[in-house]
Amino acid sequence: MENRLPKREEVEKKYTWRLEDIYPDGSAWVKELDEAGRIAEKAAQFENRLSESAEVLLEAMKMYDKLMLVMDRTAGYSQMRLDQDTANHVYQEQVLKVQNVSARIMEKLAFFEPEILAVPEETLEHFYDEVPELLDYEVTIREMRRMREHTLSKEMEQLLASAVEMAATPSAGFSMLCDADLKFPSAADGSGSEIQITNGRFVPLQMSSDRNLRREVFEKFYSRYAELKNTWAALYDGQVKQQIFFARARKYASAFEAATFQNNVDPAVCDRLIDSVHNGLSLMHRYVSMRKKLLGVDELHMYDIYVPMVSDYDRKFTYSEAEDLTLNALAPLGEEYLSIVKKAFDERWIDVIENEGKRGGAYSSGVYGVHPYMLLNYTDTLDDVFTLVHEMGHSMHTWYSEHAQSHLNSQYKIFVAEVASTTNEILLLEYMLKNASEEREKAYLINHYLESFKGTLFRQTMFEEFERKTNAMAEGGIPLTAEKLSETYLQLNREYFGEDMISDPLIAYEWCRIPHFYYNFYVYQYATSFSASVAIAHRILEQGEAAVKPYLEFLKSGCTSDPVSLLKIAGVDLSTSGPVDEALKVFEDALNKMESLM
Repeated sequence: MENRLPKREEVEKKYTWRLEDIYPDGSAWVKELDEAGRIAEKAAQFENRLSESAEVLLEAMKMYDKLMLVMDRTAGYSQMRLDQDTANHVYQEQVLKVQNVSARIMEKLAFFEPEILAVPEETLEHFYDEVPELLDYEVTIREMRRMREHTLSKEMEQLLASAVEMAATPSAGFSMLCDADLKFPSAADGSGSEIQITNGRFVPLQMSSDRNLRREVFEKFYSRYAELKNTWAALYDGQVKQQIFFARARKYASAFEAATFQNNVDPAVCDRLIDSVHNGLSLMHRYVSMRKKLLGVDELHMYDIYVPMVSDYDRKFTYSEAEDLTLNALAPLGEEYLSIVKKAFDERWIDVIENEGKRGGAYSSGVYGVHPYMLLNYTDTLDDVFTLVHEMGHSMHTWYSEHAQSHLNSQYKIFVAEVASTTNEILLLEYMLKNASEEREKAYLINHYLESFKGTLFRQTMFEEFERKTNAMAEGGIPLTAEKLSETYLQLNREYFGEDMISDPLIAYEWCRIPHFYYNFYVYQYATSFSASVAIAHRILEQGEAAVKPYLEFLKSGCTSDPVSLLKIAGVDLSTSGPVDEALKVFEDALNKMESLM
């Protein structure tokens, strides 16, 4: 691992995404953003006219659709440019500009949903009969009308729209502090070489077999977060307060209820998840005990949680090898699926390696009418290979949805967003297990499978509990100080990891660095999606085309029905606790296999 990160301009072009597929240059972006303002002016002329006739409503919906498409495209482009170099002031200004334009546009369109709600149902049905083309927008109109009891007057909608830009400040502040401004010290490896710690390098360094290095990196990394604990707390408090503000303004009982209702998901789905995971915590504690035993340590610390339990086996994967593994592992999904994956590799849909100022982590972002994009920070680890297929799953979901559905109908809900990504991960794991040449390699891969359960089913549920507890505290008038947040997080960490884990005091500040806490109750959906994906992947491997066909139909469905109903197409019913309970049984089986191998 080199000490110095390359600057953006030093990264080889083949490892960067080709944003020119969206706009050839920045001036084209400016031109379309200006065009969005002109479209909004025209759209505003439909105020007080949406119930006038089917033809008028259709024309207004077409303009609304075009405006949303342009805003999605301009926002996506500017955000990706910033993410590739967060310290670039030009990119920072572009993101702020598009946010400003978006806020002004939403103010102009504040009349839209209230007027859609005011159209009587019988009038709407008559419009559909009179102008069948209007049925192209039935899903969008139905979704707007579902929000009836939480949609306000035009004046109030304008007021809330004008507050959206301001409400983004905590998230933007977190991103700037975490990705652009926060600097870490270096740490010395066993040979005495100094390694620069970064957010992107933290987990790879925690996977090192050098325990002294792991401890030093852990302490220096979280000490840096702890130094700024009050700033992190102020940012998170701001995020929670803006969630509560919008939830109360729209007459929801809580911010959590607002988030689940907007996703068209029953809150009971999350409640069942937490209950099932709590019932399965003995399995998590058994995993922790196994880790302690296999690592051969008297005390297991939080800096021991990422290092593979198979101590004498380690393997690195070049990016080229990762591409080959991806294509081989996803072969059960069919030739068409693979041909699109190859396009992603060949046509530079992916920004591969970490550079100075680049946003940490990984994601996939769709651009309707172009193609999806993926951001990685690839460092040759097994985890990075899984991250690649994970983000490819997101991108393939987006590709299928956008090619099967209109722009508005392609916008699948967040609740189903993690299913395709995690299904890909399980297919990769099963492929690698099948082709493993020795017992140690199999154990190494099962170790990764156990890590997936730990990191996704258990850890993300723990994150969800933290979000729900802290939001409930704020809603009850309890100040979200750094001390209170850290105390709450540490208590959950102890509960989830059990008595065989030393919950080091510095882990109390882990909440400071989690970007998903600024995504408004996103994290529980990782756990539900993981559970669904375990079932889907095994069906595909066992049944072949009979399972692939309905799965691809699910990927093509966009937002044409509620998320739980769409998952039933793929054979998974999250209206029950069955998928989570079954996933926990698979985790138990993996524990048994690991014990027999080791």
